[in-house]
Amino acid sequence: MFIDTDLESILSYLDQLTPDTKAQWGQMSAQRMVEHLTDTLQMATGKNPQPLEIPEDKIERMLAFLDSDKPMAQNIAVPFATPEMNTVLRHDELELAIDEFVEEWLYFEELFELEHGRTAIHPFYGPLNYEQWSRLSQKHLTHHFQQFGLVNS
Repeated sequence: MFIDTDLESILSYLDQLTPDTKAQWGQMSAQRMVEHLTDTLQMATGKNPQPLEIPEDKIERMLAFLDSDKPMAQNIAVPFATPEMNTVLRHDELELAIDEFVEEWLYFEELFELEHGRTAIHPFYGPLNYEQWSRLSQKHLTHHFQQFGLVNS
């Protein structure tokens, strides 16, 4: 149901993207989607810290969703991926955005390997450890790769 999240598998999907690949839903361009995936990795590593957006008493329910086989909903609105942000790109081209994603993925893996027990706040799931961030990445990557037709729904 969800994709494998080793870097080689992820790159096999990203290699299918072109600047003209259109989303099947939502407003993101292919490049903005890749930059959004990088933004999320940067939340995990502390480079892009975000405040907790939900009441603490909802965290348990959100973690249960994370552990479930339920996919992420289409067109979900999150404050850290607004329509205005979808038009602003950090890079001049898609290839550079993918390069940044790869660098952040490797940094994420290295950081959590060096700092066992590390946690970082996700705005909707609370403090997550490596296994939880990895599960979130699996669901999140699958969600966006479905959005761009890279994997079947």
